[in-house]
Amino acid sequence: MAPPANPKLYHIVHMDRLPSILADDSLWCDAEVARHAPEGTTIGMGTIKQRRLQLTLRSRPGLHVGECVPFYFCPRSVMLYLIHQGNHPELDYRGGQDPILHLEADLWRVLAWARQQGRRWAFTLSNAGSRYFEDRADLAQLPEIDWDAVQARDWRLRKEGKQAEFLIEHSLSWALVDRIGVCSRDIQRRVAAMLPPAGHRPRVEVRPDWYY
Repeated sequence: MAPPANPKLYHIVHMDRLPSILADDSLWCDAEVARHAPEGTTIGMGTIKQRRLQLTLRSRPGLHVGECVPFYFCPRSVMLYLIHQGNHPELDYRGGQDPILHLEADLWRVLAWARQQGRRWAFTLSNAGSRYFEDRADLAQLPEIDWDAVQARDWRLRKEGKQAEFLIEHSLSWALVDRIGVCSRDIQRRVAAMLPPAGHRPRVEVRPDWYY
């Protein structure tokens, strides 16, 4: 499968982290989250987050994975499945998928912003928290992503390709989040109430197809 004409990016976050994101007007990389300890629940595996702080990108010498904000190229990620199952021994968070938000951004808009801000970026062909991933920093290599795996709903035989990531150095402006996907009407109401009356307000949509 060729890359989509307008690839979208998805960052998952617990809804109780949203107020700190709004206050900072930014999504932060793990290195900055570790330094500033913003309010809200941390999801993901602590051991892998620590590893990502040590792993470097071959395509961007000197830049560590954990110094980048991570995005998937699809909703309903493998990580969300692990959160939904709630039984992985390395997963500290046990609150399930219901409070998890999908923050959607447009790849081309993000890249334009990165150029303006002088931010480095890269994408990986698999999980950037593993020790054997490949990364690229050339858009001509975007077709190397396994887009069939990225779009697959049954990814049991395509787990590695499903976990391809887009990474952007340091932070991403909140203004680049175009849409927030949530699992229920209740979460939609609660998230909409958190958004400021003035300023950037992404649309909040109930997207059960983005969840397990």
